[in-house]
Amino acid sequence: MSLIMMLLIVWGALTVVLILLLIYRSTLTLHEDDQLFLDDASASLRVEQEQLQLRMRKVAPYVRVLGVLSGVLILVIAGMAVWQQINTPQ
Repeated sequence: MSLIMMLLIVWGALTVVLILLLIYRSTLTLHEDDQLFLDDASASLRVEQEQLQLRMRKVAPYVRVLGVLSGVLILVIAGMAVWQQINTPQ
């Protein structure tokens, strides 16, 4: 198995995890309210929204890191493929 093929497999796995995290984050934002709860009667809704925001903040760094890794890895793979094509004798 060539190095480019192994890198493509790693890139595919990273991208699948990234897509799953993006889907999870989008399902979290579906339940987000655009309201500000000021009275004590809505305290449970406020706590629920705070927990939702906390989960979204936990996911955000992973999405950022996986997005950068996926982008850099595909650029490295493309660069290696171009380099390989340039250096193959015709």
